[in-house]
Amino acid sequence: MITKYIRGAMRRAKYEILPDDGTFYGEIHGFEGVFTNAPSLEACLEELAEVLEEWILFRIHKNLPLPVVDGIELTIKEVA
Repeated sequence: MITKYIRGAMRRAKYEILPDDGTFYGEIHGFEGVFTNAPSLEACLEELAEVLEEWILFRIHKNLPLPVVDGIELTIKEVA
């Protein structure tokens, strides 16, 4: 389920070439703070996926809500 969630989130990613230095900027709308800048599109995509994974783990650790992606809702349930 987490893999599908990450793939769905990555499909939301938008990339652009920054005119001042020609590097690639990528971000995922709805995932505040998930962005990266890299010298190539491939590196930008890889770094963005890593940032997304860390962001998800941080939010799970802090028991913060995560956006619903493609109908997938990752929720933290309290266990006795």
